[in-house]
Amino acid sequence: MDEQALLGLNPNADADFRQRALAYFEQLKISQDAWQVCAEALAQSIYSDDHIKFFCFQVLEHQIKFKYSELTEVQQQLIRETLITWLQAQMLNPQPEKTFIRNKAAQVFALLFVTEYLTKWPKFFFDILSVVDLNPRGVDMYLRILMAVDAELVDRDVVHTSEASYYFTLIFEARRNTLLKDTMREQCIPSLVESWYQILQNYQYNNSELTCQCLEVVGAYVSWIDLSLIANERFINMLLGHMSVEVLREEACDCLFEIVNKGMDPIDKTKLVESLCQVLQSAGLFSIDQEDDVDFLARFSKLVNGMGQALIASWTKLIKNGDMKSAQDTLQAIEAKVSLMLQLLIHEDDDISSNIIGFCYDYLHILKQLSALSDQQKANVEAIMLAVMKKLTYDEEYNFENEGEDEAMFVEYRKQLKLLLDRLAQVSPELLLASVRRVFNTTLQNWQTTRFMEVEVAIRLLYMLAEALPVSHGAHFSGDVTKATALQDMMRTLVTSGVSAYQHTSVTLEFFETVVRYEKFFAVEPQHIPTVLMAFLDHRGLRHTSPKVRSRTAYLFSRFVKSLNKQMNPFIEDVLNRIQDLLELSPPENGYQALLSSDDQLFIYETAGVLIVNSEYSAERKQALMRNLLTPLMEKFKVLLEKLMMAQDEDRQMALADCLNHAVGFASRTSKAFSNKQTVKQCGCSEVYLDCLQTFLPALSCPLQKEVLRSGVRTFLHRMIICLEEEVLPFIPSASEHMLKDCEAKDLQEFIPLINQITAKFKTQVSPFLQQMFMPLLHAIFEVLLLPAEENDQSAALEKQMLRRSYFAFLQTVTGSGMSEVIANQGAENVERVLFTVIQGAVDYPDPIAQKTCFIILSKLVELWGGKDGPVGFADFVYKHIVPACFLAPLKQTFDLADAQTVLALSECAVTLKTIHLKRGPECIQYLQQEYLPSLQVAPEIIQ
Repeated sequence: MDEQALLGLNPNADADFRQRALAYFEQLKISQDAWQVCAEALAQSIYSDDHIKFFCFQVLEHQIKFKYSELTEVQQQLIRETLITWLQAQMLNPQPEKTFIRNKAAQVFALLFVTEYLTKWPKFFFDILSVVDLNPRGVDMYLRILMAVDAELVDRDVVHTSEASYYFTLIFEARRNTLLKDTMREQCIPSLVESWYQILQNYQYNNSELTCQCLEVVGAYVSWIDLSLIANERFINMLLGHMSVEVLREEACDCLFEIVNKGMDPIDKTKLVESLCQVLQSAGLFSIDQEDDVDFLARFSKLVNGMGQALIASWTKLIKNGDMKSAQDTLQAIEAKVSLMLQLLIHEDDDISSNIIGFCYDYLHILKQLSALSDQQKANVEAIMLAVMKKLTYDEEYNFENEGEDEAMFVEYRKQLKLLLDRLAQVSPELLLASVRRVFNTTLQNWQTTRFMEVEVAIRLLYMLAEALPVSHGAHFSGDVTKATALQDMMRTLVTSGVSAYQHTSVTLEFFETVVRYEKFFAVEPQHIPTVLMAFLDHRGLRHTSPKVRSRTAYLFSRFVKSLNKQMNPFIEDVLNRIQDLLELSPPENGYQALLSSDDQLFIYETAGVLIVNSEYSAERKQALMRNLLTPLMEKFKVLLEKLMMAQDEDRQMALADCLNHAVGFASRTSKAFSNKQTVKQCGCSEVYLDCLQTFLPALSCPLQKEVLRSGVRTFLHRMIICLEEEVLPFIPSASEHMLKDCEAKDLQEFIPLINQITAKFKTQVSPFLQQMFMPLLHAIFEVLLLPAEENDQSAALEKQMLRRSYFAFLQTVTGSGMSEVIANQGAENVERVLFTVIQGAVDYPDPIAQKTCFIILSKLVELWGGKDGPVGFADFVYKHIVPACFLAPLKQTFDLADAQTVLALSECAVTLKTIHLKRGPECIQYLQQEYLPSLQVAPEIIQ
C-alpha cells in the first residue's frame, strides 16, 4: 500500500495528506485487486494504526457492496475466511479494537450476510458462534453483527438515485429482506434465541455492557420473530429480574416495550400486559418517586405508555369484534393503569411526562366514545386537566432572550399538551371551561404578587380555549350563553385587570396574542378598545424594551386594527399621531438604532393605510391623510437617491439602496388597505400614488445597486397595476425601457411577470405598447440565453431554464389574451424565429413545465391562424413543424411519463393535434396517413 497516502487517514493530518488519502481510496475502489491487499492486512494484523484498519474495512465494504459478483468463487471464499480469521484474532489480541472499528467490521459482516446467506453461506451464524463461543470479546462482535444484520433487514435506508431506479431497488430489497427473514426464522432463529439466553444468563451479574447489548438485540429482533420464543416464562422472568438491577433496567425496559409492542391477538395481548404489570407492581415499580433516576423513569414511562396503548388497541378490536365481555375486562385493566399514568404525566421531568402523553390521549379518546362517564372516570378527566395545566407552566430556567435547544424542546412539549387539552374539550367542554375559569380568575385577582409563569399560563389557557372550544368564524361571544358569558367575563378581566403591565415578556406577549385571538369580544364590548390600543402603543407594546415584543406586537397590532376597522373610527387621528415616530424611514447611518426593524415597519404602514382607507372620512380627508403618510417617504427617497448617485464606498451604496427599497416597500404596503369596495379612486388617493410612481421611477435609471432598486420598484408597479388600473399605463413604457437595459437572467425573469400582468389586465389597450417592446424584450431574452456558461455551473443552468419558462409564459399570455396580432405584426422573419423557439421548447428541452406551455401556445396559434384565412405560410408550418413536434416530444427518452408535469405536457400535446384536426379537417388525417407517419417507417396496418 502507498504508505505516504495512508498518513492522510489520520484526522490530524494536514489538508494535502488528507486529499491524497481520499484520492488513494478512490483509486483502490476501482482497482481489481486492491481489496486483496486490504484483506491480507486485516487477516494478518499488518497495521496497528486504527485509521488504516478502518480504511481496509471500507475498501472491503465497497467491494462487497458494488463489485462482489465480479469475483471468482475462490476470491469470495477468501473474503469469508479473512473475516473469520479477523474475528478469531479479536479474542487473542491484548487490547480490544476501538468501537468504531468493531462497528465497521460488523457492517461488513452484515453486507456479506445479505449477499451470501441464501446461497453460499447458510451456516453464517453457526460459523460465527463456533468461533466466539462465550468469549466476551467474541460475544461483543457477535451482538454487533446481529444489530448490523437487523439494520440491513429492517431499518434499511436506501440511497436515492433516480426515482425509477430507487423504486425498483426498494422493491428488490424488500423482497430479498423478506426472503432472508423467512429463511432465518426456519433455519437459525431458535438457535440464536438460545444463544441470547445463554449470554444473558452468563453475563447478567458480571458484564453489564454485554448484557445491555444483548437486551438491545432481543428488542430489535422481537418485532419480526416468533414472539413465543421470547414471551415465555424463562425469558420474561429474567427480564423482570433485570428491572431491579440499576445498570440493566433501562435496556430491560426497552426490551419489554418491544415485546408489548408486537402485534398479537387482543385477548392474548391483554393477558401478557396484565401479567407483566402484576410483576412490575409487586416489585414496587408502580409508585413513582420524584427523586428516582430520571433516565430510567423516561424509559419506564415509555414502557407504561406502550402497555396502555396496547390495551387500548385490544379494547378497540374487541369492541369491533362484538366481544363485550372481554372488552369490559380490558377497559378495567386500562382504568387500573390511570393512576400510574397520572404520576408519570405530572412528573417534573418533561421527557418522562412527554413519553406517557400517547396513552393519555388514547384513554381520553375511549372516554369520548362512552355514553356516560362514571364518577371515577370524571375524576380522571379532572386530574388529567389539572396535570396539563400544571405542566404547561414555564420553569425558572427557561431563557426567553436566547432560546436554545432546551427551550425548543419545551415548545414542542407544549404542543403535545395542547393536543391533550383539545381532546379534554371533546370529552367534557363544561369541565374544561370551568377549570380554566377558576385558574384564570384566581391568578388574575392577584397578578401583581404571582410569579410570571403562573400568570402566563393562566392567560395561555384562555388563549387555548379558542381552539379547544371550536366555533365558526370566531363567534365565541354568541350562541351558547354559558360559554359566551364565561369567555366574556374572562376577557373583561384580562383587559381591565392591568395585567398588560406585568414586567415579563412572556406575559406581555400572551396578553397581546389573546386580545387579538378574541377580537370579536371588542365588537360586543367596544368600550375596552381604547385601553387595549394604549397598551399596544406605549411601553407595553410597540415601545417595549424587548425587540422581540416590539416585533411581534407590530404584527398583532396590524391584525387587531384590521379586524376591528368598523370600531376604529373614533381613534384614527389619535393613533396616526401616536405612531408617527414609528413610521420614520431609518437613515442608513451607523449607530442609529430604530425601535422597529424595516420588516416590522411594514405592518405599521399597512395599519396606517387600513385606518385611513376604512375610516368614515370624506375622500378629501382620506387623500390628505394618505399624503401626510407618504410625503415624508417621497421626500426622503429623493434625498437618498441623490446621495446614492454620489456614494463611492460599496457598503455605503448598499445601505442607501436598502433604505430606498424600504421606502418603496412601505408605500407599496399601504396600498394593501384598498379593496373592491374601497378603491384608490373612490378614496381620492390616485394622485398621491401617481406622485409616488413619479418619485420612485427615476431609481430605475440609477447605475448603482440595480438589482435591489429594480426589484423594489417592480413590486410597486405590480401593486399599482392593481390599484391605479389605467392610470398607471403612461408610466409603463419608460419603466420597461429602463428595466430592459443591462439586465441579467434574473432581472428578465422577474420583469416578465409584470408584462404578463399588464397584458392580461389591459389586453388590447396595451397592444401598441406590446408591439413596440416585443422584439426588444425578446432580443434581451435571447441575448442572455445565448451567453456561454460553465459546463458544471448548475445555478446558471437553472437561471436559464427559469428564464426560458418565463419567456414561454409571456408568449402564452399574449396569445391567450387574444392579442396574437402583437406577434403577427413583428415581420415574417421575426414571427418565424419566435415560432421556431416554441417548437424547440416543445421538443428539445427536457423541461415538462416549459413543454406544456409551448403546446398551449401552439394550440392557441393553430386555433387563431390555422384556418383557411390564416397568415400566409402558417398551414405549411403546421404540417412541417407543429405536427412533427407532437410526435417527436413524447418519443424523446427524457419524456418521463412517471412524472406528473410530463403527463400534463402530453395532454396539451394531444389537444394541439386535436385542434389541428378541427381547423384543417380531413386534410390533416390525409397528411398523417400518406406523408408523415410513413416517413417515420410506421407499419401501414398501424397507420390505418
